[in-house]
Amino acid sequence: MAKEFQVSDSFKKIFNQANKFHFNQHREINLVPDIKNEMIRALKLRNLIFFICIVVAAASVGVTVFFGAIAGGQQLAIDGKKSAIKTLENKLDSYSDLNDFLTIRDQLSNISEITSNKKVLSRTFNILSALLPTGADTIKISEMNVNLAATDPTLIFEAQANAGRPPYIDYNVLDSFKKSMKYMHYDYGDYVDKEGAIIPAYCMIETNSQGTFFTESGTSEAESIYAYWTIEGEGCNPSARTVEESENGETENTQSDGYEMESYEGQPVVRIWRTPQYNDWYKENPVEGEPYMSLDGEISNVPHFESSCIKYQGEVGDDGTVKWTSSNSESCRLVPDDDEGIIISESSNGRDASEDLVLRFSATITLAPEVYDFNNTHMLALPPSGRYNVTDSYVQIQAMFSERAKDCAKDDAACKTNGGN
Repeated sequence: MAKEFQVSDSFKKIFNQANKFHFNQHREINLVPDIKNEMIRALKLRNLIFFICIVVAAASVGVTVFFGAIAGGQQLAIDGKKSAIKTLENKLDSYSDLNDFLTIRDQLSNISEITSNKKVLSRTFNILSALLPTGADTIKISEMNVNLAATDPTLIFEAQANAGRPPYIDYNVLDSFKKSMKYMHYDYGDYVDKEGAIIPAYCMIETNSQGTFFTESGTSEAESIYAYWTIEGEGCNPSARTVEESENGETENTQSDGYEMESYEGQPVVRIWRTPQYNDWYKENPVEGEPYMSLDGEISNVPHFESSCIKYQGEVGDDGTVKWTSSNSESCRLVPDDDEGIIISESSNGRDASEDLVLRFSATITLAPEVYDFNNTHMLALPPSGRYNVTDSYVQIQAMFSERAKDCAKDDAACKTNGGN
């Protein structure tokens, strides 16, 4: 039989007290750490907020100082510039020719714009040489006004028509004059050297001292027109090697090599044909170093005129000969508008200074704006026949104008009718 284990009362008392103490200790261990954790987290958050505030405040101060330094530096720079500007202003004011200089500078800055809008009024005489008929039927101008202010330039004039034979008053002259407008053209372009480089316009002499184009009768339908190239003028030979060094160290002028030189008014020149020299230039096969013109009108290895309006075409016949034709672009019509190109506002009979019967009339002709454009160089008006009209010398221009015809006298029966002298 097992022996019963007995616990004394004193031991029980000690055991109970130990359990009570353990229970109280357990409550302190479970409650106190949670409070401390909350407090620690709150302290950390407070410290973090304080730290962020300190950083933001420091950054703000730094940014303020930085921009303050920039502003101060800018102000110093501005003050320095103001001082420099004031010094320059005083220096400029001391120049007595300042106003003239500024005026010239402004004008130079507008040269390109001025040039692009520039009109060449003197072309009017060449245009008239194409417009006015020559031969038995004549038209002479007594008063004329050229209006270049509008988009389309206009010629406004009073004139008198003379049939040249009885009956001198012939409305067919005026009617023919009106109908010929749609057949009139113009031509412009550039002279080029044998390499195809454009020769400056100021290097070309196109008329003599009387204002007449240089011409030479040829076998073609049109007269052969040519101009003189002042090849040795400054900047006049675009493809030239002005001076080059030879093998022996010497220098030589090569700018005129390969061109046949002539002399005109004491200066060396090269003749350049405005109208093609078909027989001399055309070859069935091109030969190196010789002038060449193809059946398509392409010209090479010779100085010539590059037309912006006229195209040349060759056709080989059964007998081997080439027939050449030229055509002018419809965009290069002198009077573009068929219906409104010329307006006859009034007409009446009269007598001229020689007491010949004439038909007086007033007309307005609207021309293509390109004919007066400064940038369109070497302009030439072409009459209805398609031939080049070069009758624009000063003497011939004078023949275009005449004293205004007189009104018919009350007792002048012939003048008041369409009868002759």
